[in-house]
Amino acid sequence: MAAALFVISPLLAPGSLSGSALASMLPFAAILMIAALGQSLVIAHGGIDLSVPGAVALAAVFVTKVPEMLGVSLPVAALLGLLVGAGAGVLIGFVVVHVRIAAFVATLAMNSILIGVVFAVSKGFPGSANPDFSSFSVGSVLGIPNLLLVALALTLLVQWMRRRTVVGRRFMAVGASVDAARLVGIRTRLYQVGAYAAAGVLYSLAGMLLAGYLRTPDILLGNSYQLSSIAAVVLGGSLLAGGISNALATAVAALFLTQLNQVVLAAGAPTSMQLLVQAVVLALAVSLHRIPVTALLGLRKRPHRR
Repeated sequence: MAAALFVISPLLAPGSLSGSALASMLPFAAILMIAALGQSLVIAHGGIDLSVPGAVALAAVFVTKVPEMLGVSLPVAALLGLLVGAGAGVLIGFVVVHVRIAAFVATLAMNSILIGVVFAVSKGFPGSANPDFSSFSVGSVLGIPNLLLVALALTLLVQWMRRRTVVGRRFMAVGASVDAARLVGIRTRLYQVGAYAAAGVLYSLAGMLLAGYLRTPDILLGNSYQLSSIAAVVLGGSLLAGGISNALATAVAALFLTQLNQVVLAAGAPTSMQLLVQAVVLALAVSLHRIPVTALLGLRKRPHRR
């Protein structure tokens, strides 16, 4: 699907595959990859996280406003931002897993809290990122944007951990069946809460890198990643019910969505059309998961008649 989009992109929007177009698209694709990786950890356990905008926005504040406010260095402020993201995830996980509150309610409430903190700290005005940090965020190596290199490294790390480590295999086992995982002695609640905590760290990292790339980011810069992070995970083949997830497929889906958005805008469509396209793509992806493809193709085994 992604390859087909890149093939037809020049036909739909001439110039959408030019060097300058790709240079402007790939960093945003990288940010979506990182945010979608976090969302995929939650969805792998059958949950959903609607706190992405707040986590991204608050992390941006930590690398633009906090260093000057607290008189700390950028690395310290960034570390604090990552810890806050992890803490928010732990709180969400505790409420969802132990208190049994629906994930969409708990995460939506946390998103409101995080946005409130953003406005309280920023006073409603954006700040500017450290010049050195911005230079890294907009820089590249051999023509490949640094942000994309970071996103690819994280994608490969998450994929490797899921497939090759004990922790990763146990994590996926919990997503496949909580009851079965509990029977074999896996501490299921620890992994479920950990999914939200790790997701919070990834959202925060995405927000920081996006702030560095934009230099003076809008205080609500995370809003566009609410729907798109979910869409990328679903398009990557993950089931909303949990159990099936692939980091590499999620990253490719994020690239697809970002290029699709660029084509829509380059074709002259308004920004509102971008959100509509994302919604339609998400709806189609969810619907395709429910269609019994083998039955439609006549491949399902039929009982032998005597």
